[in-house]
Amino acid sequence: MPEPVALITGASSGIGAELARVFARHGHRLVLAARRTERLELLADQLASNAAARPLVLTVDLLKPDAGDVIQSALEREALEPQFVINNAGFGLAGLAALQPRERQLDMIDLNVRALTDLSLRFVGTMERHRGGLMNVASVAGFLPGPKHAVYYATKAYVVSFTEALHEEWRSRGIRVTTLCPGPVPTEFQAVAGTGNAVVETPMTTFADRVALDAYRGLIAGKRLVVPGFLNKLLVYGIGLVPHAALLPQVAKRHGPGTNGAPPGR
Repeated sequence: MPEPVALITGASSGIGAELARVFARHGHRLVLAARRTERLELLADQLASNAAARPLVLTVDLLKPDAGDVIQSALEREALEPQFVINNAGFGLAGLAALQPRERQLDMIDLNVRALTDLSLRFVGTMERHRGGLMNVASVAGFLPGPKHAVYYATKAYVVSFTEALHEEWRSRGIRVTTLCPGPVPTEFQAVAGTGNAVVETPMTTFADRVALDAYRGLIAGKRLVVPGFLNKLLVYGIGLVPHAALLPQVAKRHGPGTNGAPPGR
């Protein structure tokens, strides 16, 4: 029988790497997928040095249309199949949508939406067979309109809606489905988005190791939604009370000149 594993995308740094550490500490065999082989191999060596089974490293570009096929074929060759699928890979872009490269914004949709959807649905049979689960990493941005991060916020709104729907659909199949919605987290995400190299620490800032631990506990418990940090929870649950006409200028102002411009997510 194939061995059950936890498949984690975007595992080379940040929240993805911390999720790998948490899953390894709890005895899961891992498959780490990302573009940066050297980073993945280093993380795999670190995990193996702590008496965990060495993860399988898959160098894959999830922007490519055949990325899901590449991952599935590699798992089949190794007689592995996903018990847990963790869709963490994603990126954002800062700036006015009309002034950002259109191709890069379409890449964002491909990674944050298309690839996530593919991997969420591709392994439903193995997740059911092993009584496992799916975690999709969204953001508190998924509950907000996002001027100056328009496409990024929209992709995260899709992730929230899609994953919550699967939580309900797959309940009868015994598959746990969790949406992870972090607030500001200091990672490489901000540099890629073009908003600077770090999140300015605020009372809403949560660090990647805390986010990963909360996420793991929530997934294992079968929680529909995990929002690390008390103030981030207040934001998510209170945002529906604020009219968008009042909210839009405030979000635009936050991402305007003179701020770090970082979206409120990973």
